[in-house]
Amino acid sequence: MDQQKEHDVVIIGGGAAGLSAAVTLGRALRSVLVIDAGEPRNAPATGMHGFLSRDGVAPQDLLSIGREEVSTYGGMILQGTATAARVQLQSGGPGFEVLLEDGGSVRARRLLLTTGLVDELPEIPGLRNQWGRGVVHCPYCHGWEIRNRPIGVLASGPMAIHQTLLFRQWSNDITLFFNDAVTPSEDEWEKLAARSIRVVEGAVREVEGDSAGVTGLVLESGRVFALGALVVGPRMTARSSVFASLGLQTEEHPLGVGAYLETGPQGATAVPGVWAAGNASDLSAQVIASAAGGVAAGAAINADLIAEETTTAVQVRRNSFSAATEARITERILGKRRHGLETVLTPTLEHHAH
Repeated sequence: MDQQKEHDVVIIGGGAAGLSAAVTLGRALRSVLVIDAGEPRNAPATGMHGFLSRDGVAPQDLLSIGREEVSTYGGMILQGTATAARVQLQSGGPGFEVLLEDGGSVRARRLLLTTGLVDELPEIPGLRNQWGRGVVHCPYCHGWEIRNRPIGVLASGPMAIHQTLLFRQWSNDITLFFNDAVTPSEDEWEKLAARSIRVVEGAVREVEGDSAGVTGLVLESGRVFALGALVVGPRMTARSSVFASLGLQTEEHPLGVGAYLETGPQGATAVPGVWAAGNASDLSAQVIASAAGGVAAGAAINADLIAEETTTAVQVRRNSFSAATEARITERILGKRRHGLETVLTPTLEHHAH
């Protein structure tokens, strides 16, 4: 790859948001490079849901289709990891250099950060091995697949009660395990009771499972509960190393579920020329919402580039204003008055007589 070439847009992150933005920009005749580290958040899942016309498709299959579409419109995919980015001010607008893990770098007029997030799971033996299969977090992503099973909810943060009440829609057999992480309010106790949700106190020692999924949960006391699925709310943290190199800081989510990059309309960040989309800026976005965010950011970036190019074109036009051009315009606008003179009627005696 020609590292001296400046791309219109470099997109860091090759998930649904990044690829959707790349297709949008490619269709706008922009030169686009997507840097993909190959670490999609939903890689453990066997299928994704809620994406119209792609329901149940394996995450990797969706990304493969997306890469082909990006290539159709002239976009490029670089398998690698971006470690940092720095601003390189240019005449007419911002510019950037993106540093790569292998020591190389690429240049861009604009940046889009679609780096996604990391799910921070409780350190309980057996839990991580089942993540994305028997251990799930989103009812809209996995509820249908575990419907009517005995479902356990492992409390891990401030949204545990809310999460429990949500999953009650998919099963009549719900057990909330406090795991020494939550103390319900009186109002929450009443809601749990009204929905016939069992509650279990005590810390969790282990999650049991097999190739088919979760089979049970063991407390520190040794008590065992048979389960068909386990729900846990991870702490979600945006991958932020590139953000930090640009001076952007993540913020704690208002609901206490993790850290994200706050953005303005269509993903604009506080750094001119830098946008963000997908789970890095929207922790709860499903795949289809991340894709939509990428489309919106791509359109905004293209509009910003058009504005810059228009400003440059106006400046060039003004600077190339020749003497011959000035003479033609003067003749057309001023006519005989072009030298500051104009025809003056001389008063006559006949005129005064009137």
